[in-house]
Amino acid sequence: MTDVFAAPHAPAEQTLVMKVASVVRYRFFLYAGLLPYFLGGAWAYGVEKSFNPGVFLLGLFGIFLSVVGVESFNEYFDAKMGTDRVFNPDAEEYIPEWMFSLGVTAFAVAAAIGFYLAWEGGWPIVLYTLLGGAAAVWYVGPPIRWVYRGLGETVIGLSYGPWMVLGSLHLNTHRFSWGALLASLVPGLLITALATVNNIPDFHQDRLVGKKNLVVRLGRKNGRVLYLALSAVGLLIIPLGVVLGVFPRLTVLAALAGLPLWFMSLKAGESTWDTPRLFMPAIRSIVQCYALTTALFAVFMGLGR
Repeated sequence: MTDVFAAPHAPAEQTLVMKVASVVRYRFFLYAGLLPYFLGGAWAYGVEKSFNPGVFLLGLFGIFLSVVGVESFNEYFDAKMGTDRVFNPDAEEYIPEWMFSLGVTAFAVAAAIGFYLAWEGGWPIVLYTLLGGAAAVWYVGPPIRWVYRGLGETVIGLSYGPWMVLGSLHLNTHRFSWGALLASLVPGLLITALATVNNIPDFHQDRLVGKKNLVVRLGRKNGRVLYLALSAVGLLIIPLGVVLGVFPRLTVLAALAGLPLWFMSLKAGESTWDTPRLFMPAIRSIVQCYALTTALFAVFMGLGR
């Protein structure tokens, strides 16, 4: 899959530390993994006025390990399936076995942290841990492989939306919030849009390897309409929450900051959706839209009412 977040594949001569750093793909972790978790913490701090720094940091470490596991498994199983060399089947791709071991270890430690936090946080933490674990381990891993069953985008949206935000909130407040659920739809929809637009350049490649993502099902042209709609709704939820009195008024600035980037993606993809190389600016704009909107949304949420 074309991954605009990804660091290049690690050369064989790199040290183990650099190889692990390459697998972690720090940009993806920064954009996708941290921001929804921070949003949940910001809601706890700014809206619920209840925040435990120690628990928050321990949970953050668990999220970090989960992302390490996801990226390790993605690299390992994509290499096993030959996804990245479908148009050049004779090309050899090195599949380091340590990558699978790294993923298993990261998931095991992340799960241990989750269950430890559940000791004080209660059974909802166990639920969020299990849901996140099922999404992460089986995104491309057997036997389920969500992405091959047409559920990849949905799993990503739920994981980086409601599950991540509400799990972070519950760590600090030990309770559920309907307002936070509405807030979680902002990163959830934006990152679902991001996952969708990222699949557009890989349309033919994904079809050949049997992936049934939304772009494969709908076609590239309709996939473009879908990602624009999802991201537009994600942005519109912010002013809706302000009008309903659920979100602090300042948060509307986050939507206003993301709107120009959404338009840039719209314009950049108008005539390039069927030309992968020319379509990349449209993808980058929606990545920036997600990152900027979600980051500012969390900051203004943390400032409270």
